[in-house]
Amino acid sequence: METGAAVGTALLYDEEMTNYKLLWVDPACKIEVPERLTVTHEALLRTGLVNRCVSIPVREAVDAEILLIHSEEYLEAVKKTPYMTLEDLKDFTLQYGDVYFHPNIYHCAKLAAGTALELVDAVLTGKVRNGMALVRPPGHHSMRDAANGFCVFNNVAIAAKYAQQKHGMKRVLIVDWDVHHGQGVQYSFEDDPSVLYFSWHRYEHQKFWPNLKQSDFDSVGTGEGAGRNINVPWNKVGMKNSDYLSVFFHVLLPAAYEFAPELVLVCAGFDSAIGDPEGEMCATPDIFAHLTHLLMNLAGGRVCAVLEGGYNLTSLPQSVCQTVHTLLGDPCPRPQSLAGPCRSALETLHCVRAAHQKLWSCFSHAADAPTSEISTKRVKLAAGEPEQPVGGASTETVWPEPPQHASCPVRVATVLPDHVTVPGCCQRFCSPPIRQESSVAEDQSTLGRVLALVDAMDSNKICSGLALVSDVSMATTRAVQHAAAQPSRRVLVVLVGDTELGSLAAGAGKTLQVRLSPKQPEEQNKWDVSVCLKKVEFSQLLCSSGCSDASALAQAMLGLLLPLGYQFDPSLVLLSRSPGCGVSDDMWQQLTGLLRGLALGHILVLMQESEESSVAATVASLSGDPAPPLGRLAAPQQEDLDTLESLRRRLQADWTMLMTTAAPDTDQGGD
Repeated sequence: METGAAVGTALLYDEEMTNYKLLWVDPACKIEVPERLTVTHEALLRTGLVNRCVSIPVREAVDAEILLIHSEEYLEAVKKTPYMTLEDLKDFTLQYGDVYFHPNIYHCAKLAAGTALELVDAVLTGKVRNGMALVRPPGHHSMRDAANGFCVFNNVAIAAKYAQQKHGMKRVLIVDWDVHHGQGVQYSFEDDPSVLYFSWHRYEHQKFWPNLKQSDFDSVGTGEGAGRNINVPWNKVGMKNSDYLSVFFHVLLPAAYEFAPELVLVCAGFDSAIGDPEGEMCATPDIFAHLTHLLMNLAGGRVCAVLEGGYNLTSLPQSVCQTVHTLLGDPCPRPQSLAGPCRSALETLHCVRAAHQKLWSCFSHAADAPTSEISTKRVKLAAGEPEQPVGGASTETVWPEPPQHASCPVRVATVLPDHVTVPGCCQRFCSPPIRQESSVAEDQSTLGRVLALVDAMDSNKICSGLALVSDVSMATTRAVQHAAAQPSRRVLVVLVGDTELGSLAAGAGKTLQVRLSPKQPEEQNKWDVSVCLKKVEFSQLLCSSGCSDASALAQAMLGLLLPLGYQFDPSLVLLSRSPGCGVSDDMWQQLTGLLRGLALGHILVLMQESEESSVAATVASLSGDPAPPLGRLAAPQQEDLDTLESLRRRLQADWTMLMTTAAPDTDQGGD
């Protein structure tokens, strides 16, 4: 594996994979059509994304690669399909579930698997940083000896094994956001501690396909693989952006950071998007920009997305475009209003975290399993109704076009002392300063340029900025006051260390302050939140990537800061750190990189002049470079866990994205 910093996003596609289709009447299979690929590729062409990506030729997988997952008997059987008559193909198909065969499908299935492998090769050799493979047939349902659910060969499972054997990957994360459970992937790795498989899927208490008990939350892996299988079953349809993000914040990301993958593979199924006839969910296409972004600081940014499902020919290409935009480093659209997860999602969150309570240190403080029946099941039973899948509405779902991705002429601008070299990927900010009251001319000039930089970001002339200042507390206070003075601005202020702000005089809801500080706060409220980890350890908190203190901060970022930030939905993020707080560049880049998902990427970082050694790392993160991996995180200290959990419970009434359990007999968040 190459260790140099890779750049570029690969896009792999070949029209040959559209050259098969259903040749007889089968209601279960009629939605799997060649147009799934053609309309998606046309959308990528129309939006200019194809020209921005690195084109990599596809190839067929060879037998030895397919046999990494599948049996020789199954492979030999599929090899015969190009020579079968139509009646023979029908009979052959009947052996399997919800799949169809065609004389050309064996060729296309080899291309699909081989394309996934070419993507892995390109990423792990440093040819590109990340990428997406548009393939057909999909793969995550196919099993060792059987085709299933439109899938012939298990593209992503083969890619994971291939990455381990050819490239020496020791830990691979597979994120499956398709709306169906990828049982083929689960069965391939359920006893393997080196692969973490995460899947959310429509389940409805086993009433939705593939109707498996093994798709429920309590299937956590077996033997040495216990804990390496995380199932998030959706027990009702209509899940929204808030539900998807809550699962990322409170389940996937904590486990992923503890696992520390060296490669992230995504089973990128977009039947979990709004309008899809299979999923019947309500998550809008722009949510996939955020899901992708949240994965991109794992594994040094080595993310390979491989197309799985997606059957609405409008939301599918929209969702793929959102994903590719983010892989290219474009800022994410501002999240649609987040009301917090619905009751059913909270019940699932509760069950999943409880099932893994003893398997992951990040879930050791999770609530015990619920003692009452899950509400969506209990309501039906109480009414004497048989359990049936929810949904099936006959009216067509309508949703707005995804918001346009912001395009700023300058990605990163800096306000730096003259003696500090400006990194090559940004430029020095030279606009005239906004005059401020100050007895020192130099301070007036620096502060004035910082405020002018805020205005330039607000007008989308500049995406993000970094300033070194002589007094970080004063500069932060002035910047917040200036930004919040505009009626349309909402400012998320993240303070690392003991920075003290002066009076902000901003109206309620204009600013949200989150402090990561060793000091106990004099008072807290909804708009001023202090995360106080152990004072004696705070100076070392961010210094050692593998230590328990780093784990505590990682949990604070994922389980507190991100949910607060996403629900607040700022137009500007102001990130300030006090001198001498001991921040390592690795953890600082993780924090900065994660916050880029907010506010259209508009982040202003303020640091003391004495911290010029961190300029290059900060600018790299603001530019979209992935943060260096933190390594495998140790268990946080119990005192810090107690602090974080107490704070989350105290705040969750006001900030519902912090919730991880449903209150008895009441609904929460969305419908």
